[in-house]
Amino acid sequence: MSDEQWRAIVGNDPSYDGQFYYAVKTTGIFCRPSCKSRPPHRENIGFFRTAEQALAAQFRPCKRCKPTGQRLPDEEWIAMVTEYIDRNYKEKLTLAALASICHGTPYHLHRTFKKVTRKTPVDYIQQIRIEKAKAMLLSSPISIAEAGECVGLSNTPYFITLFKQKTGYTPESYRQQHSKDDLT
Repeated sequence: MSDEQWRAIVGNDPSYDGQFYYAVKTTGIFCRPSCKSRPPHRENIGFFRTAEQALAAQFRPCKRCKPTGQRLPDEEWIAMVTEYIDRNYKEKLTLAALASICHGTPYHLHRTFKKVTRKTPVDYIQQIRIEKAKAMLLSSPISIAEAGECVGLSNTPYFITLFKQKTGYTPESYRQQHSKDDLT
């Protein structure tokens, strides 16, 4: 990648639109140079002369800049968002950060996510985290605080409250109850 191309991306320069497209390897999305989404890390970028080449390389068009001139179907976009959450649930995930990473606005992401999955992005993130924590509690002797931290919930009282809200058990009582079930 040339410094000129990098400056075009960081500066959202529309004069480079149509000259090249850039793809973000970590998200699987490709954009026009003028895309207003958060600039990617330079090492995660690939380049294509045409949108067709990016599509052939299995990259999806950005929802924000629409490099193919067409919208990505909502189901495909939300599948991409849920895949990202599934891989990165341990990180601090906010609606604004997800929207930026997935090239949309927070409002549109929230509304579309709920329409497609029947739950909010926060509900989905919490569900993934609690499922992972349940598996950890039964498969290893780690502390409750460590289990929370391993799933992205470093505030132990919040982790315990959320766990009980979602499962009906505190993490410790869940571990005791379900460990007994496995033994009988």
